[in-house]
Amino acid sequence: MTYQECLDYLYQQLPMFQRIGNAAFKKSLDNIISLCEALGQPQHQFKTIHVGGTNGKGSSSHMLAAVLQRSGYKTGLYTSPHLKSFTERVRINGNELPQQYLINFVKQHKSLFESIKPSFFEMTVALAFKYFADEQVDVAVIEVGLGGRLDSTNIIQPEVSLITNIGYDHQALLGDTLEEIAGEKAGIIKPNTPAVISTRQADIAHVFEEKAAVVHAPLYFATDHVQANLKEGNLEQQVFNVYRNQDLYLPELALDLAGIYQKYNLPGVLQTIIILQEKGFAITDEAIRAGLANTKSITGLKGRWQVLSKTPLTICDTGHNVDGIKQILAQLQALNPKQVHMVFGAVNDKDITTILALLPKKYRYYFCQAQIPRALPVNELYEKAVSVGLSGEVYTTVPEAVNAAKHNAAPDDVIFLGGSTFVVAEIEEL
Repeated sequence: MTYQECLDYLYQQLPMFQRIGNAAFKKSLDNIISLCEALGQPQHQFKTIHVGGTNGKGSSSHMLAAVLQRSGYKTGLYTSPHLKSFTERVRINGNELPQQYLINFVKQHKSLFESIKPSFFEMTVALAFKYFADEQVDVAVIEVGLGGRLDSTNIIQPEVSLITNIGYDHQALLGDTLEEIAGEKAGIIKPNTPAVISTRQADIAHVFEEKAAVVHAPLYFATDHVQANLKEGNLEQQVFNVYRNQDLYLPELALDLAGIYQKYNLPGVLQTIIILQEKGFAITDEAIRAGLANTKSITGLKGRWQVLSKTPLTICDTGHNVDGIKQILAQLQALNPKQVHMVFGAVNDKDITTILALLPKKYRYYFCQAQIPRALPVNELYEKAVSVGLSGEVYTTVPEAVNAAKHNAAPDDVIFLGGSTFVVAEIEEL
């Protein structure tokens, strides 16, 4: 079996949320429990940090992994979805899962899959746990896939759970109110295990407080303890003066993730690190600085306010829900561009009309469709965009839309590529 044959088998046999959406989501932990029992409970053979939330969980996971790696720990990192290659999902010290490991894993456990019939995500989580156990990592940062309570990653016993910003996303699966969504995310709070909430959101703080009280989990709203004040920023990095309980803690802390929304993630990451230090992890201020200043190169993170070209300035970002798009638009506005050329696509299970209504009518739009079954057909996207007063052209593929934007943009214009993780995934320059 070649690597491609292995992927083809997995894509064809196992329901995959990335491709088909809600139908692939299993509202039960039974399959992942059965898989891990058959594999010898690999998830309990190394220490873990669990990271959930609506926006920011991917960036936060990569930041934590970078700091742990710079601290000398053999560090696993599990994230989803992948952008270019399946192996991006599972990394140790920044190195992607070897293709041969995946091939061997699938060949060895094919009959197990056929009896349990897991989803693609369930299989991938089990694979990650087994790989980290086989490679004897010291610690692994595990990002929640969707929700929390019933997410396949939620069978670990972490050192600490981190929950980032809560916003509207996947309402069909997680609930229609922020309280309901927060309730699902709070499902990763474990008995007697510290839980960090990145930002105190006044209307839903009680959801986390109630869950933590029931399971006797020490609870920390990071912004109550850690304040990150932006000192300066540019297209490549941001510099913060960080205070802890009002005292200067990390002056001029550099972060190589330039999205302004990282200011919401940074307190949660730092509070999580403080808890790990209290638990005996040897993490120095120097390691924190080195990890956060070099997160992208250490972990391979892509697609977060990533500059692809300077002339014209071309930026991509995977933000795809209301809160994510609002932050992107604020940062685009701060560039004070003469004109923005926006390459935009979406998936068919999002509240896209609300998002389209946020987009400035003065931008020039290049509507496109990613090459996955879950993509919103571009003609349907165009009709919805026109209905809220946007104008632009229609392209059947992402590269066609990107090329058209490049052709039309003046050197001092800005090109932005996004709307969906899967649009970013199909950018050829990424």
